[in-house]
Amino acid sequence: MSEPLSAFTAPGRFFRGNLHTHSDLSDGALPLDEVCRRYKAEGYDFLAVTEHFIGQYGYPIADTTPFRDNSFTTLLGAELHSGAMQNGELWHILAVGLPKEFKAPHAPGFWPVEAQESGPDIARRARDAGAFVAIAHPQWSGMTLDDARSIEAAHAVEIYNHGCHTGCDRADGFHTADLLLSEGRRLTMIATDDAHFTEPDHFGGWVMVKSEANTPELLLEALKRGDFYASQGPEIEGVSLTGSEVTVRSSSVVTVIVQGHGSAATATHGHSMTEASVPLARFINSPWIRITVIDAAGKRAWTNPIWLD
Repeated sequence: MSEPLSAFTAPGRFFRGNLHTHSDLSDGALPLDEVCRRYKAEGYDFLAVTEHFIGQYGYPIADTTPFRDNSFTTLLGAELHSGAMQNGELWHILAVGLPKEFKAPHAPGFWPVEAQESGPDIARRARDAGAFVAIAHPQWSGMTLDDARSIEAAHAVEIYNHGCHTGCDRADGFHTADLLLSEGRRLTMIATDDAHFTEPDHFGGWVMVKSEANTPELLLEALKRGDFYASQGPEIEGVSLTGSEVTVRSSSVVTVIVQGHGSAATATHGHSMTEASVPLARFINSPWIRITVIDAAGKRAWTNPIWLD
């Protein structure tokens, strides 16, 4: 993974994208072309349509290449399912940048079956095939920490899922991510829609990826490096770190919070802040920090973890 502030120092610009979406190729309500059209119309630069990769739907990896143009691109991917978590339910693992020829598991439907590839194994196989791998909606899934630990191939944790927010008020992945970070796992954090268009589950969470061009190859490389931040609306324009404080530049916000290991957190509040400095004294025993900004409407944006070593 690259230097921890490289999302704000690397060449290129930020491109807005959603990494978790469904069409009627699996359990979404809209055809594939209309899903892509809507994201483009809403100002997104890229989209990954990630169908449920199970036999019930014919193990689809949605071919979105016909919907790419000079201003909008797509990444191929899928939501992988195989094996049981500790609660007996099926794994959900997000894989973006998956090759079309990725071998299907024995996953006939939304339930675990005997002699099935495990969640950790299919995650490793996806990463080895070139995918950016994320632990999907841990709160929604009822995932234990031991479950999350087992996905050693993960690049990221899905820390905000807008569909899980809308449908069941279980959008959060921060508890899982923070515990893994404090165990030394150098993971990044993504916000997504998980849109099915069956309820208001779309255009609520995304990633802003720093890349020199809006191409699938460069976006995927940037995701793997961690050159992005996650947002519901606010823009993070820069983060700089000294020995005693972190300074954040952003669109207008009312709160900037720095979080770290355990209970470590420090907040700065104000009005229409576009730059704020937060002291780091509270984080002397924390190997990592992450930053949240909140605007006047309560919308948030989140940096990836910054490792203080």
